[in-house]
Amino acid sequence: MRIISGKHKGRRLQAPKNLPVRPTTDMAKEGLFNVLNNHFYFDAITVIDLFAGTGNISYEFASRGSKNVVAVDENYNCIKYINSISKELNFDINSFKSDVYSFLEKTSLQADIIFADPPYHFETEKFLQIVDIVFEKELITEEGLLIIEHSKNTDLSQHKNHSYEKRYGGNVFSFFEYKNEEEL
Repeated sequence: MRIISGKHKGRRLQAPKNLPVRPTTDMAKEGLFNVLNNHFYFDAITVIDLFAGTGNISYEFASRGSKNVVAVDENYNCIKYINSISKELNFDINSFKSDVYSFLEKTSLQADIIFADPPYHFETEKFLQIVDIVFEKELITEEGLLIIEHSKNTDLSQHKNHSYEKRYGGNVFSFFEYKNEEEL
């Protein structure tokens, strides 16, 4: 896993083998950030990284200048690893050891981008539950995006807030945003 751009561009990170994770591939991550680069100034946004795992996505945002990054994972060793890399690279990433659904139900944080990378084997309903909670609780800003990474075998396009998706090999990023009345 490597940081693609920003102040730690090219930096390779080796996560411990015992973490129960599937990091986003460099190719997919580069594609995702090329899309986001056209929509956001990274140094001016707040980000929540759900199912953060190794912190791969959080580090990329932090390296590109995002100051308000929150990483959420229920695995203690993942949080411990994120904290150690954040300290080593001098990133101000706030980490929470929590079940993602509990975190979403309890938080009052609002973000410009919420990125979720749940296990690919989740049922479609579990993916859509994330979308429903985020929009019902207004956890993204008016111009914000919820991005869910999933396999090509999962289809989230029927949700009313689904805007588009980008495919990179077997990885798919579904983008969700607020829609005005004409778009619904």
